Amino acid sequence: MCLAVPGKITSITGDNPFSRMGKIDFGGVLKEASLAYVPEARVGDYVIVHVGFALSRVDEEEALKVFEYLREIEELGELEAASEQRDSSGTQAPPPMSRNRQPPADEVS
Repeated sequence: MCLAVPGKITSITGDNPFSRMGKIDFGGVLKEASLAYVPEARVGDYVIVHVGFALSRVDEEEALKVFEYLREIEELGELEAASEQRDSSGTQAPPPMSRNRQPPADEVS
């Protein structure tokens, strides 16, 4: 699955529209992305970034909605992971078996 994520441009380097790079803040995580597809983007703008390329500008309200959705997804994922760790009796499930696990002697035929 591919995911494009909004981020806020904190700085821009380069004058050539095809090689401009921006430092993008993804809720506290800073990454560099190409701004070649959004020559109108300025410091302070929010952009949608996918695989290192800013694809389009987005307004702040929309970007903040997406951040909230991502937080909800993460919380949901944490809840699902916790519930999967428990079996129907409410006890902790055993860890998954390793591919290299050797069966006990009584299981060998």
